[in-house]
Amino acid sequence: MTAPVDTPAPMLQLTGLCASYGAIEVLHGIDLTVPKGGLFAMLGPNGAGKSTLLRVIAGLHAVGAGTIAIDGRAVSGSQPYVLARHGVCLLPEGRGVFPNLTIADNLRLVTHLGASLSDIEARVYETFPGLGSRRRQLAGTLSGGEQQMLALARAVATEPSFLLLDELSTGLAPRVVETLYAHVVALMANGTTVLAVEQFARTVLEIAHAGAVMVTGRVVATGTPADLHDALAGLYLGAG
Repeated sequence: MTAPVDTPAPMLQLTGLCASYGAIEVLHGIDLTVPKGGLFAMLGPNGAGKSTLLRVIAGLHAVGAGTIAIDGRAVSGSQPYVLARHGVCLLPEGRGVFPNLTIADNLRLVTHLGASLSDIEARVYETFPGLGSRRRQLAGTLSGGEQQMLALARAVATEPSFLLLDELSTGLAPRVVETLYAHVVALMANGTTVLAVEQFARTVLEIAHAGAVMVTGRVVATGTPADLHDALAGLYLGAG
């Protein structure tokens, strides 16, 4: 008799997930599986509920109904700090830095994990050398792309097992976006699973392993990047 083969738990399993703002439900019974490893793209137009979905997964917005499991662990209703201790890291939309702190002091916030600032800086500046040369510069004086680089660097410094990216490309030049996603690819190579929300699909689909499309709070398509190209064209880009 052949012994059963253990199937690893997916990084994320959502079952019947609902969430609301007051009396208005914005996520309507989402079922979704994100496997471990690689990048899973979450695509869709503005107002689809993508950012709310990330906030719910990260524990920053209440679950109305349904369940969330991360790496096989039921986490519905868990506090953000508990999820962070289990390796979940959310990089929110916009410039997620403290503008009145220096680059070094922005990184100092990661020392709560137990590493010294010098160790964190050494690791970050090896990957992001442009930040190291200006470590005492106020983050608010950096360009938009440099601020997003710092936000990503701080996320990388936490060594997350599950990284949630919300519109990493917002307001940035294509070359900057390409550089940022090159760092994301390197992070994936070290074993991090990435769930990336993007309104503009092309860049993220080039490196995604799979993904889904959301429209008005529902997942309307899942599949490979090729599958999603077709779904996006038919669902909200106005193609035939």
